Amino acid sequence: MLSGADIRAIAGALELRPTKKRGQNFLVDPNTVRRLVRLAGVGPDDVVLEVGPGLGSLTLGLLGAARRVVAVEVDPALAAALPATAAARLAPAAAERLTVLTRDALRLVPADLPRDGLDESLGAAPGVLAANLPYNIAVPLLLGLLERLPSLQRGLVMVQAEVADRLTSPPGGRVYGIPSVKLAWFAAARPAGPVPRSVFWPVPNVDSGLVAFTRRPAPAPEALRADVFAAIDAAFAQRRKTLRTALAGWAGSPAAVDRITRAAGVEPGARGETLDIAAYCRLAAARARER
Repeated sequence: MLSGADIRAIAGALELRPTKKRGQNFLVDPNTVRRLVRLAGVGPDDVVLEVGPGLGSLTLGLLGAARRVVAVEVDPALAAALPATAAARLAPAAAERLTVLTRDALRLVPADLPRDGLDESLGAAPGVLAANLPYNIAVPLLLGLLERLPSLQRGLVMVQAEVADRLTSPPGGRVYGIPSVKLAWFAAARPAGPVPRSVFWPVPNVDSGLVAFTRRPAPAPEALRADVFAAIDAAFAQRRKTLRTALAGWAGSPAAVDRITRAAGVEPGARGETLDIAAYCRLAAARARER
C-alpha cells in the first residue's frame, strides 16, 4: 500500500502537480483503500476495471484481491509509471495481473479492452468497476461505461458527495433527478458510505461518497432507450412543471401529452421528479405507439 509520503515521492519523481482539471486528488490512506476493496466485494475470480488509477493507491489494493485489473488512465505519464509502481510493491505474479490502457474512459469501448491471448481468464472482459472517478465528469463517465461495456455487472465508485446523493435518490427525493433515473435504467444503486477529505492529497474542497451498484435487466427494449432518456431530459428541464407542460415539446403538444400519459397510466398533472424509470419507459412506449 502507498502512504502519503510514497504518493508525494512518486509525484515528485514524475514532476507531477495535481490539476483540478483532471480531478487529480490521490488517495493517501491505506485503510481507505482496504475499505474500498472490501466494499466492492472484489475476489479472486473478478476482472476489475479501474478508471483513473492515478499514482496507484487503489490499484495496488485491487491487485491484491482480484484475478486481473484493467486500469484506464488518460494521462500518459501516469499510465507509464503505474506498472513500475506495481512491480516495486507487489510480488511478480500480482504485478503481472495488471493491464494499463492509456485511454480516455469517456470513449472506452469493448474493442479497447485486452484480448491478449495468453489465457482465457486473463483476456476476460471486466465484470466489476472499482474507481475513484474524476468528479467533474463522474455522471457521464459512469453512465457511458454502463452503456458501452455490458460486461460490467457491479461496482463501487467514489464521487462527490452531492453526486452520490443524486445517483442513489429514490423518486420524489429532494435531489432526485436525471442522474438518478438514467442510472436506474442500467442498475440498482445504493449509497455505500462517506469518505473524508483528509484521505486525499491534495485535500479537495468537497466531500466524497461511495455508490455501489448492481446491473439489472433493462426495463424496456434497448431500441426505446433514446426516447426514454429524451423524456427524462424534457421532464427535468422544467423541474416542478407538470408533465403536461414539461413534455409538450417531446410529445408534440399538450394534447399529445394527455393521450400518452393516459395510455401509460401516468397522471398528466404529475411532476417529473415523482416518476420512476418504469413510468418513463411506459411513456416512451405509449409515444412510440402513437407514431
